[in-house]
Amino acid sequence: MGEDNENNHKRKNKNRNKATKNNELNKVERPEGSTPCTDEQLSKKRKRKEIAIFGNYRNYYGYRVGHDLEDPRLKAMKREWFEGKNCLDIGCNSGLITIAIAKSFGCRSILGVDIDGARIEDAHWTLKKVIRTSTHKATAKIPGAADESVNDLNLDVSKDHLSVEKDLLKIVSFQKGNFVQNWRPPADKSYHAILCLSVSKWIHLNWGDDGLITLFSKVWMLLQPVYDCNYF
Repeated sequence: MGEDNENNHKRKNKNRNKATKNNELNKVERPEGSTPCTDEQLSKKRKRKEIAIFGNYRNYYGYRVGHDLEDPRLKAMKREWFEGKNCLDIGCNSGLITIAIAKSFGCRSILGVDIDGARIEDAHWTLKKVIRTSTHKATAKIPGAADESVNDLNLDVSKDHLSVEKDLLKIVSFQKGNFVQNWRPPADKSYHAILCLSVSKWIHLNWGDDGLITLFSKVWMLLQPVYDCNYF
């Protein structure tokens, strides 16, 4: 009888040790000093993984060409398409291309439209940053320029440059809107040039063939007649 009790006790200890080992194997090792994620942190991680179903990625241009590089598509554009013209940029995102065209090609006006209000906020911020950066560069003195005449000349150039940069606020504007479904231009407004860069794919994905037909139909209706555009 005593032997049976002893054997039962050994079996219980053996099973207990086996269960302890299994529990240790099932544990997930956590780096030293780390703490479990809170619900708020998990929620933020999930948000980071959200997909921009309209192609409205934040920092889209930086993702494509780098934050400090000029978009190569600008080299394919011609000044005569934009100079002194009213222009429209469909799907402007953070506004970098919209602003670059205004600065490089001398638009009379250019309006950027995007479906995402957050990207429009980014575009307004980008415009202010471009003007602030250009103003800072223009007001900086020429290194080593001790001659007063040179400094006076630099001041005149700076004033001209500043006026051009301030005009960007009058030339460039941004507006939230779904171009395909419900966006409408100002009354009787038409455009000499309309940009739609890396957008048609997303329209097709979300609204199919009907969306593309609507896109091109509206673009056609909003374009100035050819004889007014000086295109040959």
